[in-house]
Parts: sequence; structure tokens; C-alpha cells
Amino acid sequence: MPTLFDPIALGALTAPNRIIMAPLTRARSTHDHVPTAIMVDYYAQRASAGLITSEAIGISRQGNGFPYAPGIWSAEQVAAWKPVTQAVHHKGGRIVAQLGHTGRAGHSAVIGEQPVSSSATAAPVDAWTYDGPKSPETARPLAADEIPGLVADYAHAARNAVAAGFDGVQIHAANGMLIDQFLRNNSNLRGDDYGGSIANRMRLLEQVARAVAGVVGADRTSVRLSPNGETWGVDDSDPTPLFTAVADMLATIDIAFLELREPAPGDVFGGTDVPRQSPMIRQHFKGKLILNSDYDLVRAQADIDSGLADAISFGRPFLANPDLVQRLQDGAPLNPAKRETSIARGRKATPTIRR
Repeated sequence: MPTLFDPIALGALTAPNRIIMAPLTRARSTHDHVPTAIMVDYYAQRASAGLITSEAIGISRQGNGFPYAPGIWSAEQVAAWKPVTQAVHHKGGRIVAQLGHTGRAGHSAVIGEQPVSSSATAAPVDAWTYDGPKSPETARPLAADEIPGLVADYAHAARNAVAAGFDGVQIHAANGMLIDQFLRNNSNLRGDDYGGSIANRMRLLEQVARAVAGVVGADRTSVRLSPNGETWGVDDSDPTPLFTAVADMLATIDIAFLELREPAPGDVFGGTDVPRQSPMIRQHFKGKLILNSDYDLVRAQADIDSGLADAISFGRPFLANPDLVQRLQDGAPLNPAKRETSIARGRKATPTIRR
């Protein structure tokens, strides 16, 4: 039976351990969404992870609705990502780019236009802007004839990720962002080929996944979902048939791996009473499955032992513990993550183990 510290093949990549770094928004880029030098050090410090998943990277200006979040649509941004990937590789690590579009979670004060979504809805929480929180705006529904251009933006971003030196890409289809807004029925109120039935609601994700896989290869493409509970007001009344259908679809594309963020009732960040969907998804997706949310060493190993998960992704523990893999292997105590500094543009020192 494999342990967290055993290697695993994730498509074209071989991870030396099964401790994956989850995507973590840090807001450390410039006002124009260009990565900065502090991000080089940050990612290189965590290169001992089996695989690093970058913070969400905007595929376009329209899709980058969070202030100081990085993008990857311009040549300047691609050039600024190269030192990050080079530093991770120099330390022996692997890193994939998470490609995302904020949809209705964005704000015109950041993107310069009305945010878009599957339907004319608004998030129930304030939007982040350079001037602080602002009331959410009602999104403009994307017209069907705009969607090919959106899919092309994902493919362009994937091509740029390869040019920047990333080892693969992850499609951000979780946490109430644009693709999630199309997937789930409380935010997708459309009556066309992208709304209504499950097959229609997952059409955008399928088109994006096939386009991205066509650019970087299916064996370097992954997807992240958040199938249980609400995030940014996005939810579904019957998640099991939806997400098992999504799992079936992604299995036909033969993506490298599927990651699920599954909060529990007592989760530190966004707990829910909606049952975990991974036991059902596991029956439909036979590829590599990575689970996430509030894991410790014991719980992580238990889900690997049971066959529910092939690897576990850790988010907040990696913020305060760049050497998380070594700490877990040594049974050493972990520094607690500080939520108030998890999104901060300056340096926040985190001590490492002295052995």
C-alpha cells in the first residue's frame, strides 16, 4: 500500500511524493497582473512538494477579476513567469499553472468592464478591488457566440503556460469561478445549449478541457472541482448526478488527474453539510484522484490506504510550512497558518525546521 511519501505518476509527470501543493491566491503581482520577484522565492521554497499547483492565473483581462492576481495572456506576463518555473525546476520541483476566469466574482473596478457569467446573477459577497471591498455587480450573461472566443482564451493561456516553462496546466472549474458558474444550477439559468440539462451545463468545461488538452496534451492537463457545498454563492441542488457525469466526461479525455476540494462541516474555510462526493466520483473516474481540504497526516494516509485518493493536496499548511513534506515525514510540528496574512503583498517570514 503506498504512503504519502511514495512517488506517483500523474500523466506525463512523476511526482516524488503524494503531497501536492494546492492552488493558493496570494495577490502578489503588479497592478497589471505581472508576476514579481517575491513569487520566485515563494514557489522555489516549496519545490519539495510532489507537485506545485500555482495560484489561479487569469486567462484574460476579463477573466482576472481579483486585484494583484497574476495573469498569463501577455508576453510580459509569460516572461515574468519564467524565473518562477526555472527556480522550481532548479530545486528539483514540478509546477503546473492553474488557469482560471473569475466570472461574476470579478468587478468592473478591476477588469474595466461588467463581469460576465453564465447568467445575469450576482455573487452574494463583496468583490475584491484595489480600493477595498465593493458591492457585487450583476453579471452580463455570455452570449453563445462569445463562448468560442472564451475557449480560445483558455487555449492561448495554456500555450503561454508551456512557453513560460510550466510542466502542465490545471483548469480551474471550482470555487464559484466562471466554469463552476456554468456547471451548477443555482447560477446557470440559461435556456440554450449551455444551460438546463447536465449535459448542457458541463459543455463549457468539456470544450475548454479538450481545447487545453489539444495544446499541452491530455497527460499534462488536470481539472479542479469543488463538488460539495457552496462557494461564492455557487451551488447545486443535486450534485451527485452532475459531478459523476463530469467525471465520466473527463475520463474520456484521459486527463492527467482530477482534484476535488471537499470541505467538511467543521472545515476552517467554508464548511458545509453537503456530503463529500469523492466516493461516488471515484466510481466514475479511474484516473488519478487528488483530494483536498483540511487534511492532516493521519486522515491523508487513511484516504490513500482506502483507495479513495491517490494523492492529497495541502493548501494552508504550505503557506506557513514551506518544508511541509519534511515536517510530515519527520512527524515535526507545523506552524499554524495565519489567515490574516495569507493574502499579503509583502514578505511574511516562516521559520523552517532546524535539524
